[in-house]
Amino acid sequence: MTAVFTTRSTPLILAGMAVERFISICFPLHFSYMCTVPHTLLLIGVILILAATPPITDLLIIVIKEPPSFFHSVISCDHSLLFPDSSIYYKNCVFDGLYLSFVALILLYTYCKIMLTAQAASTSLASVKRARNTVLLHGVQLLLCMLAFVVPSLQAALISLFPQLIIEIRYVFFLVVYIIPRFMSPVIYGFRDELFRKYWFRYLSCQSLKIIRVRPGTLKEACR
Repeated sequence: MTAVFTTRSTPLILAGMAVERFISICFPLHFSYMCTVPHTLLLIGVILILAATPPITDLLIIVIKEPPSFFHSVISCDHSLLFPDSSIYYKNCVFDGLYLSFVALILLYTYCKIMLTAQAASTSLASVKRARNTVLLHGVQLLLCMLAFVVPSLQAALISLFPQLIIEIRYVFFLVVYIIPRFMSPVIYGFRDELFRKYWFRYLSCQSLKIIRVRPGTLKEACR
């Protein structure tokens, strides 16, 4: 449930961040009273509700349709086994299609408007470049999020071909689809920050220039 919740909330968060960049570039005079703390909290609440709707409805459908003995049975931790009803599959397909289409349209619209604003200004403002690169990164992250919706069919095919490697296949797909994209996001945004990047390279340069002192006795023993 937690993995499903975070997977569906990530595209909505990307859409909110793209809209924030769009407002800051295309409507700079309105930014101060449009992007406020109450509006941000309202957006977070909407994202939480939208992301929590599919898993909560899945649970409600299972509670209504399955007998009580189902909840006392031993089942492998897999979405298709925990929620075997076919209506849940079709419902999630509709939800996922709407979510991804909505986010893709927002990213495309904000990127085009930012590019048009940059051309109208006839200048290479650093803020415009930063906003454009941010929206492009959001597009890459959206593609990584889409892996979560392609993987189940590919994973099922591999498991049918190699049933003896079912644990390894599930582990690899979980690492590639759920862990690595969430690990890349803070790293990418961290390196885009000039202050963080400056101290990071300073730390690496200090580590490379650090002299390791070796006692003469230890060096002689190592040379024997």
